[in-house]
Amino acid sequence: MEVKVAAIQFACSSDVNENIEKADKAVREASRNGANIILLSELFERQYFCQERRYEYYDFAKTLEENDAVIHFSKLAKELQVVIPVSFYEKDGNVLYNSVAIIDADGTVMGVYRKTHIPDDHFYQEKFYFTPGDTGFKVWNTKFGKIGVGICWDQWFPECARAMAIDGAQILFYPTAIGSEPILDVDSSGHWMRVMQGHAAANLVPVVAANRIGIEKVEPCKENGMQSSSLRFFGNSFITDNTGAIVAKASSDTEEIIYASFDLDAIDKDRLSWGLFRDRRPQEYEGILR
Repeated sequence: MEVKVAAIQFACSSDVNENIEKADKAVREASRNGANIILLSELFERQYFCQERRYEYYDFAKTLEENDAVIHFSKLAKELQVVIPVSFYEKDGNVLYNSVAIIDADGTVMGVYRKTHIPDDHFYQEKFYFTPGDTGFKVWNTKFGKIGVGICWDQWFPECARAMAIDGAQILFYPTAIGSEPILDVDSSGHWMRVMQGHAAANLVPVVAANRIGIEKVEPCKENGMQSSSLRFFGNSFITDNTGAIVAKASSDTEEIIYASFDLDAIDKDRLSWGLFRDRRPQEYEGILR
């Protein structure tokens, strides 16, 4: 099966409707260009609110059934007959998650993956907002192949990619919101790309990562303890082939859509011929569980 994937990157505003409209236009363009599976970035409905701690931001969370982006892109996926993983802030009773709804090409919401690894760093204060996911790593048998989806910080953990590959994922997708590290004073973009290239190479599975761009600032106020800060999201959305080679890459500061096509049947044969899964010795790996 020949499948064309797309990754969309853009700057997010504080207006949910504006961001959904921008994402809608980009998804339609990607579909016109032949994309079958279209990836948007992490929490694209609004600016990256996890830069600061404010209790009122808990109100951003909605149930799967009520979320604006999930409702909108379920209809759009059906109209365009494309697969769209949609990142959203999920409310489930008294617990809040950083989640992705997997929407198949007929508009069906196949289910939800909840982000497993939750970061807690200067200006990436996600533990204030999200409980670690309870879904486990999942693979979805969509119209255009079996896909696995991790979320941002998940992409740094090889166990996440390997678990999805073992379960049969043919392509891995990572919606992302990552940028500058103002306290560490480093540019982590190269490291960020290389770790996912390694996942692709080790598992012989293509990887698609969609990030946002732009500078997002926090102004001091009583609610955030008079915090003042900013993050520059570094874009660089990219797609690798099943050997880890980058086959499409966006810039660091431009709104773009990138594409790549894959023959999933040929990649499946490659995966078997390399013998990496044949030669795994999981009984010897118990140490990594400690």
